Amino acid sequence: MNPTRIHHLFDQRVQEDPEHPFLYLKQGQISLGELACSVDALESELRQSDVRLGDRVLVVAENCPEHVALILACSRVGAWACGVNARMSASELAGFVAKADARVVYFTSGVSEAASRHAQAQTTLPSTVPSLQRTHTVATATVQPGELAESVAAIIFTSGTTGQPKGVMLSHAGLLQFAKVSSLSRQLGKTDRSYAYLPMTHIFGLGTVLMASIYARSGLLMRSQFDPADVFEALAHHHMTQLQGPPAMFSRLLAWLDAQGIDHPIAPDLRYVYTGAAPLDLSVKNAAQARFGLPLHHGYGLSEYAGALTLCRLGEWRDDVSAGYLVEGAELRIVSPEGHDLPHGETGEIYMRGLGLMPGYFRDQAITDQVMKPGGWYASGDLGRQSVDGALQVVGRLKEMIIRSGFNVYPGEVEAVLLNYPGVQKAAVMGRKTADGNEEILAFVEPKSGIELDASALQLHAHTHLTAYKRPSAITLVADMPMTLSGKILKRELLERMTHENHAG
Repeated sequence: MNPTRIHHLFDQRVQEDPEHPFLYLKQGQISLGELACSVDALESELRQSDVRLGDRVLVVAENCPEHVALILACSRVGAWACGVNARMSASELAGFVAKADARVVYFTSGVSEAASRHAQAQTTLPSTVPSLQRTHTVATATVQPGELAESVAAIIFTSGTTGQPKGVMLSHAGLLQFAKVSSLSRQLGKTDRSYAYLPMTHIFGLGTVLMASIYARSGLLMRSQFDPADVFEALAHHHMTQLQGPPAMFSRLLAWLDAQGIDHPIAPDLRYVYTGAAPLDLSVKNAAQARFGLPLHHGYGLSEYAGALTLCRLGEWRDDVSAGYLVEGAELRIVSPEGHDLPHGETGEIYMRGLGLMPGYFRDQAITDQVMKPGGWYASGDLGRQSVDGALQVVGRLKEMIIRSGFNVYPGEVEAVLLNYPGVQKAAVMGRKTADGNEEILAFVEPKSGIELDASALQLHAHTHLTAYKRPSAITLVADMPMTLSGKILKRELLERMTHENHAG
């Protein structure tokens, strides 16, 4: 029988082989059958708490078996799992709790100091599953029974880089489809082991890592946070075959390996490396490929499409940072500002639709209506173009596009030039309105550890490699870039810092 909810897929895998090791922890391993016992216990607890179809169950979490079990238990009772990264601030968490209007809030206190601190600020009860705490049941407005209540599996809160976070409703059908697509795209099998530090409160960790591994019945080396020394240990000694993460993870790992003087092959079983969730720079890609001797696969995904819209083909070496080709069940268009489809090679907004598309934003109909277009298309706000072979190149955000003297400037193009300068670790480019109605280009650069950069030399480099209207009017050196938990640079915060410092000066 084809599964229609995410727990159906898990239950099938348990029936097929309950003794199969699924989660590999530092203190031991957990089989599918053992995890199923935790799912059973949490299902019973949710029902005793009067959690019903369409209710939201919020979990303040870092990765652990209990979080996985809770996601699956929610599926069994028809509730919607709402994951929030435990490293959020108390005020941010309060906003998420209010937004979710959750019937129960859980905290993964046993594995996360951050979650434990949040729990201490609440009146909590112990859970029947160790390592979890939960709030008293609270009164909520239950989603009315119907197609939406039946179809939604989870809510993922967006990172909020362009405004207030939104609750993206993910469907069971979308997550199941992506579990299949992600698994097949890398030929994931029972003997594979993936490094699972990516938060399962994020679509990358929930879809690409967890659901694909359940689909393939492969193993997860589960960790609550990223530690380059632990990644090295897993690669060298624990038969890890899959390494996935945002570009920032690869930059940190490569920098750590260099600092340790490790330049020999370190991953005897590794066969697949993948990056997503943030723009990929060619220098990072080349460095990772040189280190591992494998192509660094890339994809274009977002919470609103339950995973990835495009993926690079398995084993394909490319000399660009293409995000690959459409996955099964997905469609895309490149659309002009006037709403017309653009031919291959021209840049426009990326529209998408398909099995993975969200039903909408939770209790945000007005915002949902802004992004949903006739024909069931979702307007992503991302800019991209397709090459003749169909490969997608993502060039930036529509709202971040700079109009300078009537010309369109895509920040990613300028950032790529700056990142090509020796000693540059990260670069962020944005526009700012000037008094004459034009836009100036501002660049922020973070040096690599131990490197002193000369801003004037960087400016000369930019002038040499960029046409006049693309050149930054100012390049500011920063010690560290503000980042989201998923590895994206917070450009608005950089601009706010600069404005504050200018006023202070």
